[in-house]
Amino acid sequence: MQTLEMPVALGLAELTQEKAWGLLPLLHLPRVAAMIAGILLLDYTLYWWHYLTHRVPLLWRFHQVHHIDQEMDATTALRFHFGEIAISVGYRAAQIVAIGASPMTVAVWQVFLFLNILFHHSNVRLPVAWERILARFIMTPRLHGIHHSIAPEEVNSNWSSGLTVWDWLHSTLRTETPQSTLTLGVPGFLGTSETTALEALALPFHVPGKPPAYAGAPVRQSLDELQ
Repeated sequence: MQTLEMPVALGLAELTQEKAWGLLPLLHLPRVAAMIAGILLLDYTLYWWHYLTHRVPLLWRFHQVHHIDQEMDATTALRFHFGEIAISVGYRAAQIVAIGASPMTVAVWQVFLFLNILFHHSNVRLPVAWERILARFIMTPRLHGIHHSIAPEEVNSNWSSGLTVWDWLHSTLRTETPQSTLTLGVPGFLGTSETTALEALALPFHVPGKPPAYAGAPVRQSLDELQ
């Protein structure tokens, strides 16, 4: 994903800066403030992209490939369908142009995001006390494990990819599910055999896939309940 996105994102950010497109150039902020604002806006608008991949049937067709793993580790972070990646490049371009993010801002955010995605998909088991502290700032393996659950009320939560503040603000933060009770994957694809790479590539084209039922955001929960 990063291999395809980064050249496009940085090239477009250079053009955006040259043409003074987007919101940030209009605000005339100091350079450091503009970078911080840009990172926050890029991360916030990515929250909405993740939301859309779960709610728009066409996008879910492709995104379900990422959720099909029944055991999550760092390789899951890299397992996205090429169709979703191609569409996401267009969304990323819209983010950069609308926000007016500089090349440096985009580069810093992309590195932060990539490292965070690897981390919260990993099978690292941190002490709960440590993870409760980290979860106040960034998405963690326990929080993102809840998002990969087959239960609709769990998969429709914890949509942040970088900073957890967005789930907090939108009351989509779910913390109370014990890791031992989670069943990961996509309904209809649970079993002992893993989906092969070729099957995953073909999946969106012969299995429509219905987005997980969504009855509204869960009540915002305390990080002290993270188990």
